[in-house]
Amino acid sequence: MRTDLRQLTGVRNLGILAHVDAGKTTVTERILYATGTTYKRGEVHDGTTVTDFDSQERDRGITIFAAAVSCDWDSHRINLIDTPGHVDFADEVERSLRVLDGAIVVFDAVAGVEPQSESVWRQADRHRVPRIAFVNKLDRAGADLDMAVRSIRERLHPVPLVVQLPIGVEDGFTGVVDLLRMRSLIWADGRETAEEGPVADALLEEARRRRRLLEETVAELHPVALEEFCGQSTISAPTLAAALRDLTRTGEGLVVLSGSAYRNRGIEPLLDAVVAYLPSPLDVPAVRGIEGEQRAADPSAPFAALVFKVDSTPTGRMTYLRVYSGTIRKGQEVMDAGARRTERVARILQVQADRHTELAQAVAGDIVAVAGVKAAHVGATLASPADPLVLEPPSVADPVVTVAVEARKSSDTDRLASALARLAEEDPSLVVRNDPQTGQTVLSGMGELHLEVAVEKIRRSRGLDVSVGRPRVSYRETVARGVSGLVYRHVKQDGGAGQFAHIVLDVEPLDTEDFVFESTVVGGRVPREYVRAVEAGCRDALSEGPLGGHSVTGLKVTLTDGATHSKDSSEMAFRTAGRFGLREALRSCVMQLLEPVAEVVVTVPDDVVGGVLGDLAARRGRVSGSATRSGTSVITAVVPLAELFGYSDKLRSRTHGRGSFTTQPAGYAPAPQEAPVR
Repeated sequence: MRTDLRQLTGVRNLGILAHVDAGKTTVTERILYATGTTYKRGEVHDGTTVTDFDSQERDRGITIFAAAVSCDWDSHRINLIDTPGHVDFADEVERSLRVLDGAIVVFDAVAGVEPQSESVWRQADRHRVPRIAFVNKLDRAGADLDMAVRSIRERLHPVPLVVQLPIGVEDGFTGVVDLLRMRSLIWADGRETAEEGPVADALLEEARRRRRLLEETVAELHPVALEEFCGQSTISAPTLAAALRDLTRTGEGLVVLSGSAYRNRGIEPLLDAVVAYLPSPLDVPAVRGIEGEQRAADPSAPFAALVFKVDSTPTGRMTYLRVYSGTIRKGQEVMDAGARRTERVARILQVQADRHTELAQAVAGDIVAVAGVKAAHVGATLASPADPLVLEPPSVADPVVTVAVEARKSSDTDRLASALARLAEEDPSLVVRNDPQTGQTVLSGMGELHLEVAVEKIRRSRGLDVSVGRPRVSYRETVARGVSGLVYRHVKQDGGAGQFAHIVLDVEPLDTEDFVFESTVVGGRVPREYVRAVEAGCRDALSEGPLGGHSVTGLKVTLTDGATHSKDSSEMAFRTAGRFGLREALRSCVMQLLEPVAEVVVTVPDDVVGGVLGDLAARRGRVSGSATRSGTSVITAVVPLAELFGYSDKLRSRTHGRGSFTTQPAGYAPAPQEAPVR
């Protein structure tokens, strides 16, 4: 294992991000093959990939669970996480991005930027993860690198820095021109590696034009490159490479490469770009604790690591860590800093998807799994007991779809409860609770497919026969018309010290989904600490609205007046007044039920567009755009999530299996009056 800081420069922790079916798992498989990690190319359609090892992933042909692998290239260690592309598993992407230093974003050369491409791009923006782009599938009919780059610029808004020119189009795609070194790289049929040579005369003029455009774009963004460009009217390859590295790491530019992963073309230059442009653990800012403490990526510093994944396997519980500082050794005692609980690390494992190699230690910059940690959850910080700190955990999205689940045999009820608890531990975006009105156990998640996968996992791993109710969406409530001057007095006298709080509230709607609280009380009629208590009570009241007990959002509450009692007023009394006062105010407001909606992108043959549009209208969909390319129509619409249950089967039937669609969350919209409220 590494023991000094210099060796950290040879580490790359990166993820593969993309829209579903853009080819990121195939890119991962070809990286493993090119680096000699595997000796046979895995194929998604054959179910032989390393990273899609779960039986459901192979059955469905999509990535569901983030999988970590490691490989070596050009004396560098690459820790790679292949992430899901389906919107229902966006939380897997979120947890992975939290611990990564860089990413490869894969785009389809025919489709360009797709809906989930935008979602993962925004997630990477939030985590400030440097990225390079790989435009895949250039061998497909209709592939167009320039179109894909244009869509990146227009929809994602980075400055694309295209460093390659494709050689050949569609089926004739055989290689690329490296614009930095002005050389051709050709992958002849039957060859595993590229054949390097001079640029063909037929491509030389276009290659020079594109190299000049690259130099001009980089010079506009990078002062050192600009100085050389102004002095010599060109930029040398070393200066250009250094500028591309700086622009990638600051996010000011996006290096764009191209190829065909399925045909194994373009993978070696992609690996070279990973090493050249993406950061090492030493190149990213020191990690910060929630109290502001900093820990540098130094093996000799106090140990600190973040848990980003928990997996229950037949051989025991596996806890996946990103080590940010210090060193952890087999048998070492560590502290779960948030829970103030000690754990002992029994084994340290280098992860290769579903296979593991035991290690003696792990140091800053490593991504490993450990066994023996019994209770640390996703987002927990494991740290040195002598110098603990708590790191910011990954954010967890609110679930939007719910199903009731129950064991068909009453004797399996306890086993089902245990299995559901284990599921929620492994995936924090799954929420398990008991419905107080029906007494049912309900499972909530990010979408219909998310819940299908979760239930199927219980069936396969535990052998349980489970019945599942019809999916239901999570509604919200908001204020359509507010109320002013609502007076609420909380008075309680039951012997001893009493409780007294008098408040006056104004409630008004907001254009956003936020909650805003402010006080305009003057003259000290309500002390500051009681104002904070009123706000806390109002936030308590937001959990249940008057229409159907849904959470309330999109409102502003103003405390305009109040009164206290010299003996009986307290923070508890004012918090209680805030809770019951806002509930009474909401009953006096005109309330609006909100339902979750999704942006749906449907791709269908031109001859069935009319029927598809009619079906979307019947599902209360609002079409926001349409485009035609290569004999197919692409329709974009916003549709209530509740109307999309079962849409996949309906679309396949209507288009004779030729149609497809993708979705991404689009927030909440007013529901019709007849919409259910429970």
